[in-house]
Amino acid sequence: MRLSSILNGAHFGNLAKVHGIVTYKLSPFEQRAFAGAISNGVPNMFRRFRSNIFIVAPPFIVGYLIYDLTERKHTALLRKNPADYENDQ
Repeated sequence: MRLSSILNGAHFGNLAKVHGIVTYKLSPFEQRAFAGAISNGVPNMFRRFRSNIFIVAPPFIVGYLIYDLTERKHTALLRKNPADYENDQ
């Protein structure tokens, strides 16, 4: 059986009849996609950043401090102890 015989020439958007539901659509040409993007969006971005900085930043700071301490300790352990070689000629 071919798919076109099942669909009876209907396109994908018209496969079913829906009764009792009202839908409203606005043409994409009538919408303002970037309405208020700068006047509302930029202040909202700063507000959201300020509200989340104290939640997100502390784990990153602690992680960086642990990483830095570990790297310094590793570098110090790689060095030779000069006291071990004082009596060598």
